[in-house]
Order: sequence, then structure tokens, then C-alpha cells
Amino acid sequence: MTASHPPHDESLIHLDSTAQIMNDIGSRLAGRLRLVTLRGHRSPAAPALVLVAHGSRDPRALHTVRALMDRVRHLRPAVPLHLGHIELNEPLLPDALAALGQTPAVLVPLLLGRGYHVKQDIPEMAAAASADTRSAAPLGPHPLLAQALHTRLTEAGWPATMDDTARRSTAVVLAAAGSRDPDSATDTRRTARLLAARLGVPVVPAYASAATPTVETALHALAARGRHRVAVASYFAAPGRFATQCAQQAPWIASAPLGAHEAMARLILHRYDQSSSARSTEAA
Repeated sequence: MTASHPPHDESLIHLDSTAQIMNDIGSRLAGRLRLVTLRGHRSPAAPALVLVAHGSRDPRALHTVRALMDRVRHLRPAVPLHLGHIELNEPLLPDALAALGQTPAVLVPLLLGRGYHVKQDIPEMAAAASADTRSAAPLGPHPLLAQALHTRLTEAGWPATMDDTARRSTAVVLAAAGSRDPDSATDTRRTARLLAARLGVPVVPAYASAATPTVETALHALAARGRHRVAVASYFAAPGRFATQCAQQAPWIASAPLGAHEAMARLILHRYDQSSSARSTEAA
């Protein structure tokens, strides 16, 4: 079984349409207008955005996270942007927060659903910070993730069109890390439904660890239903051991991790804005 991983440079910013250019201009203006009140007075500076990555021994993961941060910075240059890791890589999140001192911050988890890190680790680290620090929601589920997954599948060889005969034999396994928290599986199933609506074929969640079904089990179940042309969609934020293991099981094509896709950068800013708006409402 082979997996297809077409090369691409995650660090490049592609503005290949008028709509993207206008969106970029609008984002830059929005970042500046947030600093000015209706009376023309300058409002307090925006809180820092701290992107919280899990951490990985795979050096590609940190490279990917930094490329994603470059995209976020490009879309919203006025927002102070920092990085903290839960484990394995520096800076660790407590150290990143300590370096901010009294600067208010919003922690945006680079995690795709609810689980122990989102519910326990990150809030506890936020509570221990000396400044006003709060945690945003995880990235998933959200339609922007389905958009990024679709793009990655297309890069791997997913056809632009598919007739009814091909559709009846085609499916996707949405390969995720897995968690013992049932809310995590609920979030992954919601993303699978969003992706299925875009692709028009069944999308089955499967997991690398801590949850069932495994990718292998999901592939066997789909084959028993006559779905022999099955793609593995990598539902991982960055490359790593689990993402590689899941991709190697693909009987047809396997997509690259979500990585520094522009939809990921937009979603990070969306979660940041949601949390910042809640902060402003509470302060009013």
C-alpha cells in the first residue's frame, strides 16, 4: 500500500486571486481599526495571541508550526504572536507566558478537538499566569478545517470530478490522533460529516491511538461495504509519528497534514477573535 504526499512549500503565501488580495487588505485594516474607538481615541492594545502547539520529536512539526505562524502574522500583523508548547519542544507554554509578564493573552490551541489538553492542561497553565490570560476553543470542528482537508486531498490526487460508479466505490478515512475523552470523538465525527458533505462520499473517523476504530479496522469495514478506493485524510495539525503511520496504511492516496494551510491561519484568528470579543463584553 502506498501513500501520496506531493511536495509543497508550506512557507509560501499565495495570493492568487482578487478575492484573496481583498481579504488580505481587509484583515490588515481590521487589525488597525480595532485600536481606535468611535471617538477617535486609541483603545487598549489587543491581547497577545499565544499559539499552543502540542510538541513533537519530529523536527518537521516545529517547522510547520512556524510556517503557520508566518501565515497568521501576515493576515493580522498588528496582533502580537507567540508560541508555547505543551511538551517536548521549547518554549514550553509556562515559559512563554512568563516571558509575557503582565501582557494579556489569548491562548489558541493548535488542537483539533476537545480532550485532556484542552480541558485541563491549557486552562491550568493559563490560570497560573500572572496576567489576564484565557483559553480559546480548539480549532475543531469547523468548516474551515473541512476546507483545508479537501485541499490536502486534492493535492494528493483526489479527483476534481467523480461519476456515480466511481463514487459508489470511493470513501475516506479521517485519520486522527485519538483520545479517551468522548468529546474528542464527537468533535472528530462532526468534522467527518463536514468533509463528507463537501466530497459526496462516506467519511469514516479512525484513530491512531486511545480510541476506536483504528485506521486498519475502518479500511476493512469500508472494503466489506464495497468501498475499495479509499483515501486517508490526515487529520493532524503537523507531521509526526502518528500522521506517518496512518498515511502508510492508505490503499489509494493519503493527504498531508493540515499544516500551514491558509484556512488554518484564518481559523486561528477566528478563535482568537471569539475569545477577545468575550473579554471585551465582560469588561464593558
